Amino acid sequence: MKNAALLSLFALAALSAASTAAAQTPIRIVVVSHGQASDPFWSVAKNGASQAAKELGVRVEWRAPETFDMVRMSQLIDAAVASKPDGLVVTIPDKTALSASIMRAVKAGIPVISMNSGSDVAASLGILAHVGQDEYPAGVGAGKRMKSLGVTKAVCINQEVGNASLDARCKGFFDGLGVKGDVLPVKIADPTGIRNAITAYMQKNPTVNGVLTLGPSAAEPVLSALEANGGLNKVKFGTFDLSPNVLTALSAGKMSFAIDQQQWLQGYLPVVLLTNYKRYGLLTASDIIYTGPGFVTQQTAKQVVDLAKQGIR
Repeated sequence: MKNAALLSLFALAALSAASTAAAQTPIRIVVVSHGQASDPFWSVAKNGASQAAKELGVRVEWRAPETFDMVRMSQLIDAAVASKPDGLVVTIPDKTALSASIMRAVKAGIPVISMNSGSDVAASLGILAHVGQDEYPAGVGAGKRMKSLGVTKAVCINQEVGNASLDARCKGFFDGLGVKGDVLPVKIADPTGIRNAITAYMQKNPTVNGVLTLGPSAAEPVLSALEANGGLNKVKFGTFDLSPNVLTALSAGKMSFAIDQQQWLQGYLPVVLLTNYKRYGLLTASDIIYTGPGFVTQQTAKQVVDLAKQGIR
């Protein structure tokens, strides 16, 4: 009888705890990114956000326009604000296009953290913190490394012209190289077009001996084109950001370097920061948390191959 009574009490306590937990609405955080989760770079960032949600028991919704579309992105931010989330994470590739929507979120009392792009404008928009890398210095670093490899004339291939962060990478690259060069615009969702564009460009500019791409979506088709035309023997080739194919090319000595900004952390950390801000009012003292840049070369690529296969690097 005594044991039965104790079991009943335990059952009632468990039921009460379960009812209380069910009644509590989990923290909901919306991420609005200019990059699609299907992109090899952004899929890793999304993995980071999903892992943070799993660890912290919160809900994360990832939203992005189908292409690089600032009008659509601003609409997605407005829709997120209207849904009254507990926190909002945004990228800021274009302050002019997105500032009104972001400031509406801030005025509505929604805590906002930016990631990846917008480190130079986040504070002016009332954003709590930014997680990412400073793009211009990263570009300067790429240019200096190319110069040390003997590059005298280079091209910067930009898959999202108008994205302030990518524009800053190209500018920094040429400033670091100390030589002006061409920016070759391509479309991120058109690998065939990218291959054709770099092939035609190199045929018209045979003295170019350095090629920089700004992400794996451009790096992979450029690598394919250079391999097919024997260009890898004539140029030094580097890229921003990692993917399994980029790491394989680095390991094989087909590429000179890749700049790693650890985008997994760019997805992970904003969720952690907003969750702790919502729960405890805690926030880091620094308003910018840098996740890059770091250089990956042939000597270090093998160390991160396995993590890239897991969707972490």
